[in-house]
Amino acid sequence: MEENSVALLTSSPEYPRCGDTTLPFRQNSEILYLTGIDQEETMLALAPWHPNPAYREILFIKNPSPEKIIWFGHRLSKEQARELSGVQNVMFIEQFPSVLQDLMCHSQNVYLHLPENPRLRWEPITHEYRFVKQLMEEYPLHNYCRLAPILYPMRCLKSAEELQTMKHACDITTKAFLRAAKAVKPGCYEYEIEAELTYEMLRNGATTHSFAPIVAAGADTCILHYIKNDKPMKDGDLLLMDFGAEYANYAGDATRTIPVNGKYTPRQKAIYNSVLAIYKETIPLFKPGMTIHKINDYVFRRMEEELQKLGLLTAADIRNQDPEWPAFKKYYMHNTSHFIGLDVHDVGERDWAFQPGMVLSCEPGIYVAEEGIGVRIETDVVVADTPINLMPDMPVEVEEIEALMAW
Repeated sequence: MEENSVALLTSSPEYPRCGDTTLPFRQNSEILYLTGIDQEETMLALAPWHPNPAYREILFIKNPSPEKIIWFGHRLSKEQARELSGVQNVMFIEQFPSVLQDLMCHSQNVYLHLPENPRLRWEPITHEYRFVKQLMEEYPLHNYCRLAPILYPMRCLKSAEELQTMKHACDITTKAFLRAAKAVKPGCYEYEIEAELTYEMLRNGATTHSFAPIVAAGADTCILHYIKNDKPMKDGDLLLMDFGAEYANYAGDATRTIPVNGKYTPRQKAIYNSVLAIYKETIPLFKPGMTIHKINDYVFRRMEEELQKLGLLTAADIRNQDPEWPAFKKYYMHNTSHFIGLDVHDVGERDWAFQPGMVLSCEPGIYVAEEGIGVRIETDVVVADTPINLMPDMPVEVEEIEALMAW
Protein backbone atom coordinates (compact mmCIF):
# COMPACT_ATOMS: atom_id res chain seq x y z
CA MET A 1 0.00 0.00 0.00
CA GLU A 2 0.99 3.64 -0.35
CA GLU A 3 2.27 5.35 2.78
CA ASN A 4 -0.24 6.87 5.20
CA SER A 5 -2.86 4.30 4.27
CA VAL A 6 -5.38 2.07 5.98
CA ALA A 7 -6.95 -1.11 4.63
CA LEU A 8 -10.41 -2.03 5.90
CA LEU A 9 -12.08 -5.38 5.31
CA THR A 10 -15.45 -6.66 6.45
CA SER A 11 -16.89 -10.14 6.82
CA SER A 12 -19.88 -11.54 5.02
CA PRO A 13 -23.23 -10.85 6.67
CA GLU A 14 -25.78 -13.36 7.80
CA TYR A 15 -28.57 -13.59 5.22
CA PRO A 16 -32.08 -14.15 6.59
CA ARG A 17 -34.07 -17.06 5.23
CA CYS A 18 -37.33 -16.60 7.07
CA GLY A 19 -38.52 -15.59 10.52
CA ASP A 20 -35.52 -15.75 12.82
CA THR A 21 -33.58 -18.28 10.71
CA THR A 22 -30.64 -17.55 8.42
CA LEU A 23 -28.99 -19.18 5.45
CA PRO A 24 -25.76 -21.07 6.20
CA PHE A 25 -22.97 -18.58 6.83
CA ARG A 26 -19.95 -18.51 4.54
CA GLN A 27 -17.13 -16.15 5.32
CA ASN A 28 -15.85 -13.49 2.93
CA SER A 29 -12.84 -15.10 1.26
CA GLU A 30 -10.61 -12.04 1.62
CA ILE A 31 -11.02 -11.65 5.36
CA LEU A 32 -10.75 -15.40 5.90
CA TYR A 33 -7.51 -15.43 3.89
CA LEU A 34 -5.99 -12.66 5.99
CA THR A 35 -7.26 -13.66 9.44
CA GLY A 36 -8.51 -17.25 9.52
CA ILE A 37 -11.60 -16.01 11.39
CA ASP A 38 -14.70 -17.81 10.16
CA GLN A 39 -17.56 -16.03 11.90
CA GLU A 40 -19.90 -13.14 11.20
CA GLU A 41 -19.47 -9.51 12.33
CA THR A 42 -15.71 -9.56 11.82
CA MET A 43 -13.61 -6.65 10.56
CA LEU A 44 -9.91 -6.13 9.95
CA ALA A 45 -8.05 -2.81 9.95
CA LEU A 46 -4.46 -2.55 8.73
CA ALA A 47 -2.78 0.86 9.22
CA PRO A 48 1.01 0.28 9.17
CA TRP A 49 1.87 3.99 9.43
CA HIS A 50 -0.41 4.86 12.36
CA PRO A 51 1.51 6.73 15.10
CA ASN A 52 0.07 4.40 17.74
CA PRO A 53 1.64 0.94 17.22
CA ALA A 54 -1.41 -0.72 18.81
CA TYR A 55 -3.60 0.65 16.02
CA ARG A 56 -1.51 -0.65 13.14
CA GLU A 57 -3.31 -3.98 13.06
CA ILE A 58 -6.70 -4.48 14.67
CA LEU A 59 -9.16 -7.35 14.48
CA PHE A 60 -12.77 -6.69 15.45
CA ILE A 61 -14.96 -9.65 16.43
CA LYS A 62 -18.47 -10.28 17.63
CA ASN A 63 -18.95 -9.88 21.38
CA PRO A 64 -19.57 -13.41 22.72
CA SER A 65 -22.19 -12.35 25.25
CA PRO A 66 -23.90 -15.08 27.33
CA GLU A 67 -27.24 -14.31 25.66
CA LYS A 68 -25.85 -14.84 22.15
CA ILE A 69 -24.08 -18.01 23.17
CA ILE A 70 -27.37 -19.44 24.49
CA TRP A 71 -29.08 -18.80 21.15
CA PHE A 72 -26.30 -19.31 18.61
CA GLY A 73 -23.58 -21.30 20.34
CA HIS A 74 -19.87 -20.69 20.77
CA ARG A 75 -18.30 -17.49 19.49
CA LEU A 76 -14.60 -16.68 19.68
CA SER A 77 -13.15 -14.95 22.71
CA LYS A 78 -10.50 -12.29 22.23
CA GLU A 79 -7.82 -14.78 23.26
CA GLN A 80 -9.03 -17.40 20.77
CA ALA A 81 -9.27 -14.85 17.97
CA ARG A 82 -5.75 -13.64 18.77
CA GLU A 83 -4.40 -17.19 18.64
CA LEU A 84 -6.17 -18.02 15.36
CA SER A 85 -5.36 -14.82 13.51
CA GLY A 86 -2.00 -13.76 14.87
CA VAL A 87 -3.42 -10.26 15.32
CA GLN A 88 -2.49 -9.07 18.80
CA ASN A 89 -4.96 -6.21 19.14
CA VAL A 90 -8.45 -7.72 19.20
CA MET A 91 -11.51 -5.60 19.98
CA PHE A 92 -15.23 -6.17 19.98
CA ILE A 93 -17.15 -4.91 16.97
CA GLU A 94 -18.96 -2.29 19.07
CA GLN A 95 -15.66 -0.40 19.29
CA PHE A 96 -15.24 -0.13 15.52
CA PRO A 97 -16.99 3.26 14.93
CA SER A 98 -14.84 5.14 17.43
CA VAL A 99 -11.62 3.46 16.31
CA LEU A 100 -12.53 4.09 12.66
CA GLN A 101 -12.60 7.84 13.33
CA ASP A 102 -9.06 7.69 14.65
CA LEU A 103 -7.82 5.52 11.77
CA MET A 104 -9.32 7.78 9.13
CA CYS A 105 -7.89 10.93 10.70
CA HIS A 106 -4.41 9.42 10.50
CA SER A 107 -4.75 8.12 6.92
CA GLN A 108 -4.75 9.74 3.52
CA ASN A 109 -5.48 6.62 1.45
CA VAL A 110 -8.11 3.99 2.17
CA TYR A 111 -7.84 0.54 0.60
CA LEU A 112 -11.15 -1.32 0.25
CA HIS A 113 -12.27 -4.52 -1.38
CA LEU A 114 -15.11 -5.09 -3.80
CA PRO A 115 -15.34 -8.35 -5.79
CA GLU A 116 -13.58 -7.91 -9.13
CA ASN A 117 -14.08 -10.11 -12.18
CA PRO A 118 -13.83 -8.73 -15.73
CA ARG A 119 -16.42 -11.26 -16.91
CA LEU A 120 -18.97 -10.62 -14.17
CA ARG A 121 -20.48 -7.40 -12.91
CA TRP A 122 -21.62 -7.79 -9.32
CA GLU A 123 -24.93 -6.24 -8.44
CA PRO A 124 -24.31 -3.56 -5.77
CA ILE A 125 -26.12 -5.33 -2.97
CA THR A 126 -23.24 -6.97 -1.12
CA HIS A 127 -22.31 -6.11 2.44
CA GLU A 128 -18.92 -4.94 1.15
CA TYR A 129 -20.59 -2.55 -1.29
CA ARG A 130 -22.78 -1.05 1.44
CA PHE A 131 -19.73 -0.60 3.67
CA VAL A 132 -17.77 1.14 0.90
CA LYS A 133 -20.69 3.42 0.06
CA GLN A 134 -21.21 4.41 3.69
CA LEU A 135 -17.51 5.08 4.24
CA MET A 136 -17.20 7.29 1.18
CA GLU A 137 -20.24 9.28 2.25
CA GLU A 138 -18.93 9.82 5.78
CA TYR A 139 -15.31 10.54 4.74
CA PRO A 140 -15.50 12.09 1.26
CA LEU A 141 -12.06 13.79 1.28
CA HIS A 142 -9.96 10.64 1.43
CA ASN A 143 -8.29 8.92 -1.52
CA TYR A 144 -9.95 5.52 -2.03
CA CYS A 145 -7.99 2.65 -3.57
CA ARG A 146 -8.65 -0.90 -4.74
CA LEU A 147 -7.33 -3.70 -2.55
CA ALA A 148 -7.96 -6.43 -5.12
CA PRO A 149 -4.84 -5.74 -7.26
CA ILE A 150 -2.70 -6.28 -4.16
CA LEU A 151 -4.61 -9.13 -2.59
CA TYR A 152 -5.59 -11.29 -5.58
CA PRO A 153 -2.02 -12.18 -6.67
CA MET A 154 -1.32 -13.18 -3.07
CA ARG A 155 -4.40 -15.41 -2.95
CA CYS A 156 -3.38 -17.13 -6.20
CA LEU A 157 -0.13 -18.41 -4.72
CA LYS A 158 -1.00 -21.23 -2.35
CA SER A 159 1.11 -21.96 0.72
CA ALA A 160 2.04 -25.52 1.68
CA GLU A 161 -0.80 -25.53 4.23
CA GLU A 162 -3.28 -24.34 1.62
CA LEU A 163 -2.17 -27.01 -0.85
CA GLN A 164 -2.54 -29.65 1.84
CA THR A 165 -6.07 -28.42 2.59
CA MET A 166 -6.98 -28.42 -1.11
CA LYS A 167 -5.59 -31.95 -1.50
CA HIS A 168 -7.86 -33.04 1.34
CA ALA A 169 -10.86 -31.40 -0.37
CA CYS A 170 -9.94 -33.27 -3.56
CA ASP A 171 -9.55 -36.56 -1.71
CA ILE A 172 -13.07 -36.16 -0.33
CA THR A 173 -14.30 -35.31 -3.83
CA THR A 174 -12.74 -38.53 -5.13
CA LYS A 175 -14.42 -40.60 -2.41
CA ALA A 176 -17.76 -38.98 -3.27
CA PHE A 177 -17.41 -39.95 -6.92
CA LEU A 178 -16.49 -43.54 -6.11
CA ARG A 179 -19.62 -43.89 -3.97
CA ALA A 180 -21.96 -42.11 -6.39
CA ALA A 181 -20.80 -43.99 -9.49
CA LYS A 182 -21.65 -47.33 -7.89
CA ALA A 183 -25.21 -46.13 -7.23
CA VAL A 184 -25.93 -45.10 -10.83
CA LYS A 185 -28.35 -47.31 -12.74
CA PRO A 186 -31.30 -46.87 -15.12
CA GLY A 187 -34.43 -45.60 -13.40
CA CYS A 188 -32.63 -43.74 -10.62
CA TYR A 189 -33.21 -40.02 -10.31
CA GLU A 190 -30.43 -37.50 -10.64
CA TYR A 191 -31.12 -36.22 -7.13
CA GLU A 192 -30.48 -39.69 -5.73
CA ILE A 193 -26.95 -39.49 -7.09
CA GLU A 194 -26.58 -35.96 -5.74
CA ALA A 195 -27.59 -37.39 -2.34
CA GLU A 196 -24.84 -40.02 -2.59
CA LEU A 197 -22.28 -37.29 -3.35
CA THR A 198 -23.51 -35.18 -0.44
CA TYR A 199 -23.53 -38.08 2.02
CA GLU A 200 -19.96 -39.11 1.26
CA MET A 201 -18.69 -35.53 1.40
CA LEU A 202 -20.27 -34.76 4.76
CA ARG A 203 -19.25 -38.05 6.37
CA ASN A 204 -15.64 -37.27 5.42
CA GLY A 205 -15.62 -33.83 7.01
CA ALA A 206 -16.53 -31.53 4.13
CA THR A 207 -18.49 -28.44 5.09
CA THR A 208 -20.66 -28.56 1.99
CA HIS A 209 -20.45 -28.66 -1.80
CA SER A 210 -18.02 -26.07 -3.18
CA PHE A 211 -20.76 -25.11 -5.68
CA ALA A 212 -24.22 -26.33 -6.66
CA PRO A 213 -23.53 -29.81 -8.08
CA ILE A 214 -24.40 -30.65 -11.67
CA VAL A 215 -25.89 -34.13 -12.04
CA ALA A 216 -27.14 -34.16 -15.63
CA ALA A 217 -28.33 -37.14 -17.64
CA GLY A 218 -29.17 -37.56 -21.31
CA ALA A 219 -29.61 -34.37 -23.35
CA ASP A 220 -28.95 -32.23 -20.29
CA THR A 221 -25.28 -33.28 -20.36
CA CYS A 222 -25.06 -30.52 -22.99
CA ILE A 223 -26.34 -27.83 -20.59
CA LEU A 224 -23.21 -26.42 -18.98
CA HIS A 225 -24.78 -25.20 -15.72
CA TYR A 226 -27.68 -27.62 -15.30
CA ILE A 227 -28.50 -27.85 -11.57
CA LYS A 228 -32.13 -29.03 -11.41
CA ASN A 229 -31.00 -32.64 -10.90
CA ASP A 230 -34.62 -33.83 -10.93
CA LYS A 231 -34.97 -36.31 -13.84
CA PRO A 232 -34.86 -40.10 -14.01
CA MET A 233 -31.82 -41.54 -15.75
CA LYS A 234 -32.52 -43.73 -18.76
CA ASP A 235 -30.82 -46.81 -20.10
CA GLY A 236 -28.34 -45.70 -22.75
CA ASP A 237 -27.90 -42.19 -21.32
CA LEU A 238 -24.68 -40.63 -20.17
CA LEU A 239 -24.54 -38.99 -16.75
CA LEU A 240 -22.33 -35.92 -16.34
CA MET A 241 -21.41 -35.08 -12.74
CA ASP A 242 -19.63 -31.77 -12.08
CA PHE A 243 -19.12 -31.41 -8.32
CA GLY A 244 -16.64 -30.72 -5.55
CA ALA A 245 -16.23 -30.86 -1.81
CA GLU A 246 -15.50 -27.76 0.24
CA TYR A 247 -13.15 -28.40 3.15
CA ALA A 248 -12.08 -25.57 5.49
CA ASN A 249 -13.51 -23.19 2.87
CA TYR A 250 -11.17 -24.51 0.14
CA ALA A 251 -12.72 -26.00 -2.98
CA GLY A 252 -12.36 -29.18 -4.93
CA ASP A 253 -13.78 -29.30 -8.47
CA ALA A 254 -14.14 -32.41 -10.61
CA THR A 255 -16.17 -33.69 -13.53
CA ARG A 256 -16.75 -37.22 -14.74
CA THR A 257 -19.10 -38.46 -17.47
CA ILE A 258 -20.23 -42.05 -17.05
CA PRO A 259 -22.74 -44.42 -18.73
CA VAL A 260 -25.99 -44.88 -16.81
CA ASN A 261 -26.13 -48.61 -17.65
CA GLY A 262 -22.44 -49.15 -16.96
CA LYS A 263 -21.30 -49.49 -20.60
CA TYR A 264 -20.46 -46.77 -23.09
CA THR A 265 -21.91 -47.16 -26.58
CA PRO A 266 -19.35 -47.05 -29.40
CA ARG A 267 -20.29 -43.45 -30.19
CA GLN A 268 -20.19 -42.37 -26.57
CA LYS A 269 -16.82 -44.05 -26.17
CA ALA A 270 -15.42 -42.33 -29.26
CA ILE A 271 -16.45 -38.88 -28.04
CA TYR A 272 -15.29 -39.67 -24.51
CA ASN A 273 -11.87 -40.81 -25.68
CA SER A 274 -11.44 -37.66 -27.77
CA VAL A 275 -12.03 -35.56 -24.65
CA LEU A 276 -9.80 -37.85 -22.60
CA ALA A 277 -6.93 -37.55 -25.05
CA ILE A 278 -7.02 -33.75 -24.82
CA TYR A 279 -7.39 -33.92 -21.02
CA LYS A 280 -4.32 -36.13 -20.63
CA GLU A 281 -2.23 -34.02 -23.00
CA THR A 282 -3.19 -30.75 -21.30
CA ILE A 283 -2.38 -31.53 -17.65
CA PRO A 284 1.42 -31.51 -18.30
CA LEU A 285 1.11 -27.98 -19.73
CA PHE A 286 0.36 -26.41 -16.33
CA LYS A 287 3.95 -25.26 -15.84
CA PRO A 288 5.40 -21.93 -14.68
CA GLY A 289 5.16 -19.29 -17.39
CA MET A 290 2.01 -20.68 -19.04
CA THR A 291 -1.29 -18.79 -19.01
CA ILE A 292 -4.92 -19.79 -19.36
CA HIS A 293 -4.90 -18.17 -22.81
CA LYS A 294 -2.01 -20.41 -23.87
CA ILE A 295 -3.75 -23.48 -22.46
CA ASN A 296 -6.85 -22.54 -24.43
CA ASP A 297 -4.86 -22.04 -27.63
CA TYR A 298 -3.49 -25.57 -27.38
CA VAL A 299 -6.86 -27.13 -26.53
CA PHE A 300 -8.68 -25.23 -29.28
CA ARG A 301 -6.25 -26.56 -31.91
CA ARG A 302 -6.60 -30.10 -30.61
CA MET A 303 -10.36 -29.74 -30.45
CA GLU A 304 -10.47 -28.99 -34.18
CA GLU A 305 -8.52 -32.19 -34.84
CA GLU A 306 -10.68 -34.39 -32.63
CA LEU A 307 -13.95 -32.97 -33.93
CA GLN A 308 -12.86 -33.80 -37.48
CA LYS A 309 -12.05 -37.38 -36.41
CA LEU A 310 -15.54 -37.64 -34.93
CA GLY A 311 -17.15 -36.40 -38.15
CA LEU A 312 -18.51 -33.28 -36.48
CA LEU A 313 -16.36 -30.82 -38.46
CA THR A 314 -14.71 -30.85 -41.86
CA ALA A 315 -11.57 -29.14 -43.05
CA ALA A 316 -13.82 -26.87 -45.12
CA ASP A 317 -15.75 -25.89 -41.99
CA ILE A 318 -12.50 -24.75 -40.43
CA ARG A 319 -11.22 -22.95 -43.53
CA ASN A 320 -14.49 -21.03 -43.90
CA GLN A 321 -15.12 -20.34 -40.21
CA ASP A 322 -15.87 -16.94 -38.72
CA PRO A 323 -12.72 -15.94 -36.79
CA GLU A 324 -14.94 -14.33 -34.17
CA TRP A 325 -16.80 -17.62 -33.63
CA PRO A 326 -14.63 -20.57 -34.70
CA ALA A 327 -16.37 -23.73 -35.88
CA PHE A 328 -15.31 -25.78 -32.84
CA LYS A 329 -17.32 -23.44 -30.59
CA LYS A 330 -20.49 -25.27 -31.62
CA TYR A 331 -19.23 -28.29 -29.68
CA TYR A 332 -16.84 -26.73 -27.15
CA MET A 333 -18.00 -23.34 -25.95
CA HIS A 334 -16.22 -22.78 -22.65
CA ASN A 335 -12.64 -22.27 -21.47
CA THR A 336 -10.38 -25.09 -20.38
CA SER A 337 -9.26 -23.71 -17.04
CA HIS A 338 -9.97 -21.41 -14.11
CA PHE A 339 -8.16 -20.68 -10.85
CA ILE A 340 -9.31 -22.57 -7.73
CA GLY A 341 -8.84 -21.82 -4.04
CA LEU A 342 -11.08 -20.34 -1.39
CA ASP A 343 -13.65 -19.97 -4.18
CA VAL A 344 -14.23 -22.62 -6.80
CA HIS A 345 -13.87 -19.96 -9.51
CA ASP A 346 -11.12 -18.18 -7.67
CA VAL A 347 -9.43 -14.84 -8.25
CA GLY A 348 -6.93 -14.66 -11.11
CA GLU A 349 -6.85 -13.52 -14.73
CA ARG A 350 -6.48 -15.51 -17.93
CA ASP A 351 -3.33 -13.63 -18.91
CA TRP A 352 -1.50 -14.09 -15.59
CA ALA A 353 1.66 -16.15 -15.97
CA PHE A 354 1.45 -19.35 -13.94
CA GLN A 355 3.70 -19.57 -10.90
CA PRO A 356 4.52 -22.60 -8.73
CA GLY A 357 1.77 -23.13 -6.16
CA MET A 358 -1.11 -21.84 -8.24
CA VAL A 359 -4.03 -24.28 -8.61
CA LEU A 360 -6.25 -24.44 -11.68
CA SER A 361 -8.84 -26.70 -13.24
CA CYS A 362 -8.29 -28.68 -16.42
CA GLU A 363 -11.68 -29.39 -18.00
CA PRO A 364 -12.03 -30.01 -21.74
CA GLY A 365 -15.37 -31.20 -23.09
CA ILE A 366 -17.37 -31.96 -26.23
CA TYR A 367 -21.13 -31.34 -26.37
CA VAL A 368 -23.10 -32.76 -29.28
CA ALA A 369 -26.62 -31.49 -28.62
CA GLU A 370 -28.10 -33.11 -31.72
CA GLU A 371 -27.02 -36.52 -30.40
CA GLY A 372 -27.77 -35.83 -26.73
CA ILE A 373 -24.16 -36.57 -25.83
CA GLY A 374 -22.18 -34.22 -23.61
CA VAL A 375 -18.80 -35.23 -22.18
CA ARG A 376 -16.60 -33.26 -19.81
CA ILE A 377 -13.61 -34.49 -17.78
CA GLU A 378 -12.08 -32.30 -15.08
CA THR A 379 -9.45 -32.34 -12.37
CA ASP A 380 -7.51 -29.77 -10.32
CA VAL A 381 -3.82 -29.19 -11.07
CA VAL A 382 -1.01 -27.59 -9.04
CA VAL A 383 1.39 -25.57 -11.19
CA ALA A 384 4.91 -27.01 -10.99
CA ASP A 385 7.76 -28.05 -13.29
CA THR A 386 6.00 -31.41 -13.20
CA PRO A 387 2.33 -30.42 -12.70
CA ILE A 388 0.50 -32.25 -9.91
CA ASN A 389 -2.95 -33.77 -10.45
CA LEU A 390 -4.79 -33.40 -7.12
CA MET A 391 -7.20 -36.25 -7.95
CA PRO A 392 -5.00 -38.98 -9.40
CA ASP A 393 -7.12 -41.79 -7.93
CA MET A 394 -10.42 -40.76 -9.51
CA PRO A 395 -11.06 -43.22 -12.37
CA VAL A 396 -10.92 -41.62 -15.79
CA GLU A 397 -10.24 -44.35 -18.36
CA VAL A 398 -13.24 -46.03 -20.01
CA GLU A 399 -12.19 -49.43 -18.69
CA GLU A 400 -11.74 -48.11 -15.14
CA ILE A 401 -15.18 -46.51 -15.09
CA GLU A 402 -16.93 -49.54 -16.54
CA ALA A 403 -15.18 -51.79 -14.00
CA LEU A 404 -16.20 -49.45 -11.16
CA MET A 405 -19.83 -49.56 -12.27
CA ALA A 406 -20.01 -53.32 -12.76
CA TRP A 407 -22.79 -54.52 -10.49
